[in-house]
Amino acid sequence: MAAAPVWSVDPRTGKQREQVAVEATAQEVDAAVRAAHDARGALTDRTVRAAFLRTAADELEAARHQLVEAADAETALGPVRLTGELARTCYQLRAFAGIVDEGAFLDVVVNHPDDTATPPIPDLRRYKLPLGVVAVYSASNFPFAFSVAGGDTASALAAGCPVVVKAHPDHPGLSELVAKVLRRAAARHDLPEGVLGLVHGFEAGIELIKHPQVAAAGFTGSIRGGRALFDAAAARPVPIPFHGELGSLNPVVVTEAAAAERGEAIGAGLAGSMTLGVGQFCVKPGLVLAPAGAAGDTLVKSLTDAVSNTDAGVLLDHRMRDNFVAGVAERAGLPDVESPVTPGAGGEHTVSAGFLTVPASRLAQAGEHDLLLEECFGPVTVVARYADEAEVRDVLSRLPGNLTATVQLSDGEAAGEGRGAELVRDLTPLAGRVLVNGWPTGVAVAAAQHHGGPYPATTSTSTSVGGTAIERWMRPVAYQAVPEALLPAELQDDNPLGLPRRFNGRLER
Repeated sequence: MAAAPVWSVDPRTGKQREQVAVEATAQEVDAAVRAAHDARGALTDRTVRAAFLRTAADELEAARHQLVEAADAETALGPVRLTGELARTCYQLRAFAGIVDEGAFLDVVVNHPDDTATPPIPDLRRYKLPLGVVAVYSASNFPFAFSVAGGDTASALAAGCPVVVKAHPDHPGLSELVAKVLRRAAARHDLPEGVLGLVHGFEAGIELIKHPQVAAAGFTGSIRGGRALFDAAAARPVPIPFHGELGSLNPVVVTEAAAAERGEAIGAGLAGSMTLGVGQFCVKPGLVLAPAGAAGDTLVKSLTDAVSNTDAGVLLDHRMRDNFVAGVAERAGLPDVESPVTPGAGGEHTVSAGFLTVPASRLAQAGEHDLLLEECFGPVTVVARYADEAEVRDVLSRLPGNLTATVQLSDGEAAGEGRGAELVRDLTPLAGRVLVNGWPTGVAVAAAQHHGGPYPATTSTSTSVGGTAIERWMRPVAYQAVPEALLPAELQDDNPLGLPRRFNGRLER
């Protein structure tokens, strides 16, 4: 049987553009993984790894015009958004290069023997090693930052792990181009092509997670797809870590005082956040708890005006468009749900933004309105109008894990008056990132960033954005009573590599 073709599709028309590849067979997946496994030794030198990451950023920037054009043709996200996303991706690669140079991610700890301790401490030296080949499953909504050259790939390479990427079917042509750029960067440092593999196809993704030489996996996508891969990773004869980002409602609580003080601005800000990128951000605010009184009415009117002025947009593919149209129609049909601005089909190939309102009491207990507590991918949010603080607590108690949770406070509450601190505490168990008087769309690449959260937001406690994302692809090992001459250079007493470390309980830099 001939291999199935992989087509590049224009989401603006739904028409095939060109065939860019064929779906990988089990044998081809095996070959890609084995090539990556054989390339592990080439990534041992931290200096080479850091230089490779910087060169990859340089090469991506040099190919910027071609890459942005290809990305726009397959995603309809627009040159401005895509140019910014590519710049973020290059920044991220260089940031990980700096982390590799510094070496603190190795977590070097040296303990000399101490016979006075109870029990006595032998000579112990600990640091972290790369796990091995990492499988990366690309996201649809960020064709640069969460795809072939995105955060999972960058952090895995920084850790010293070769990568095999399963390309997303929404941008296969771009995936091929980016893979070629990364391989060109690898060749400039005499690294084998196998450090970055690329495969296409649903079955290839299944074969990849099952391959015995794959040591860990990173995924960004739907709850259904991510959970299937997570279960497959756990069911292997040798289970492996699976770091998946699956879905998030990203709740927002607007206090009565905040709505009274600046309801108009909050409504406009919410409109901008929930429609950004045609509502296709993983941190889009999907549920907003707003007061039921006059202050809340001001917020809703402002949101109505702003969303009404939002142009129809193109989603990443027509399957997503169909799911969005069906999903908002099902939600709008529930009892007591109103549509101040009706979301849905904007045309044959587009969708129109909108939002739904519902009494918060409908969400306080299990029932048919539970559908409103599930993520709906696209430009829609649900505004739940609460009568009192008890309803806010009841709804929050029913929410699953999230990437973000936001509270909009008045100036006085933000300064410590009223329930501001209590609300921050209430939201903290729900999410990996808690915001005050901001909007969650936008995930800065920074050392303190955490992009993850309780399940189903993610399947682990790790972050996929920021410097500590590198920790997902490493494991600690301790050496006991090993003679100095046999120790890795990273663990020797004289610290020949000049690494930050904890030496006999003292932090050295």
